[in-house]
Amino acid sequence: MRNTKRLFLSMMMGMVLVSGALAQEEEDEGVSIEYSDADLAAVEKIKEAGALVLEVAQNDNRLNVAFHLTTAEVGNEQVSLVKDLPFIVSLNLRGTQVNDEGAALLAGMSGLERLHLEKTGVTDAALNHLTGLENLKYLNVYGTEVTDAAIATIAGIKGLEKVYIWQTKITIDGVAKLKEKRPELKIIPDLVVEKAKAEAEAVRKAEEEKKKAEEEAKKKAEEEAKKKAEEEAAKKKAEEEAAAKKAAEEAAAKKAEEEKKE
Repeated sequence: MRNTKRLFLSMMMGMVLVSGALAQEEEDEGVSIEYSDADLAAVEKIKEAGALVLEVAQNDNRLNVAFHLTTAEVGNEQVSLVKDLPFIVSLNLRGTQVNDEGAALLAGMSGLERLHLEKTGVTDAALNHLTGLENLKYLNVYGTEVTDAAIATIAGIKGLEKVYIWQTKITIDGVAKLKEKRPELKIIPDLVVEKAKAEAEAVRKAEEEKKKAEEEAKKKAEEEAKKKAEEEAAKKKAEEEAAAKKAAEEAAAKKAEEEKKE
């Protein structure tokens, strides 16, 4: 019996080790892109334009490209440098002069997973060029002129997992429609949820204030009742003392009168 148990444990440990080895092998394999001379030349031009270019990871030589840290002016011309490069995973254009025309150049970036367009000149029209980016998971349009008219377009970006819409023209009704179309999509801020939280907070605050007012009214009533009881007790005591004094005076007067008669 013991030998059978040991054999079973050995088999289980072997399976765990093999599984771990396969997982490690898959992790170590990563992603390796064979860059052509033209690709390398394109990357150099991107760097010369002021972009920060970094590999995704040690075992993933795809690229993250960020223009938002450069002091140079960045607009549609610089965006044309990344056009149609499938090995760019993340592109950060935050605070640049890029507009709808520049956004149109992004349509061929098939490998793009993260796109920062916050604080740029893009509008609803820009998002029409992103619906073909099947790998796009993250989109940030914070501080832009994007409106509710773009809701259907955003919903049409099939792989999208998270979208930032803070300080845009998208309303709570627009968010509600987007949630209806894409319930799994994480919307930041979620105006529907925030409204519900605000309403719940208002109710909580009102109930808290009502409870506080009731407690204060109860305390005041108790204090007034106590004061009244003390006043009545003092009055009763004074009356009793006055009656006792009068009785004593009457008794003394009667005694004095009797003594006089004697």
